[in-house]
Amino acid sequence: MKQEIRINVWEKFGCRCAYCGNGLEYEDMQVDHYRPQCSLPKDKRDDIDNLMPSCRRCNHYKRAWMPEQFRGLMKTLSDKIEKTYLAKVAVDYNILQFKPFDGIFWFEKYTKFMNGEEMECPYDHQHYKDMGMTYCPHCLDKFGRLT
Repeated sequence: MKQEIRINVWEKFGCRCAYCGNGLEYEDMQVDHYRPQCSLPKDKRDDIDNLMPSCRRCNHYKRAWMPEQFRGLMKTLSDKIEKTYLAKVAVDYNILQFKPFDGIFWFEKYTKFMNGEEMECPYDHQHYKDMGMTYCPHCLDKFGRLT
C-alpha cells in the first residue's frame, strides 16, 4: 500500500484506532478492511472508505468479521470476561470494574462530533488534564473558543 494512502487512513479518525479509540502511532497502525475483502469485488476492497486505522488488538479480534458481527462480539465481551474466576476476584478487591460496550465504535462517535451532530466530545478529557491542560483542544470551535 502506498505511503500516501496509509497516512490518509491513519489521519482519518484523529490518528486513533477506528474501533476502540486508542491513540495510534503511525508505525503501529494496522490497516483494517471494514468490510472483509472476501465480501467485496476486487475493485472496491481497497477504497479509502473501506480502510480503517486499527490497533493490533482490534484488528486481530475483528479478523474477517462483518462490522455488525464484530459489534455483537464486543457487546458480549464484558459478560464473557466477568464470568472468569480471576475477574471476580479483581472485582471483589475493586481492582477492576466492568463497563459494557455501548455498541458505538470510536469512528462513529468521532464522525458525529466532527459533523456537528453530537455535542459531547468523544475524546478522553482526563488525558488532557493529566498533561496540565485546562481544556480539550478538540472542544474548540474554528475560532478557538470552547464549545
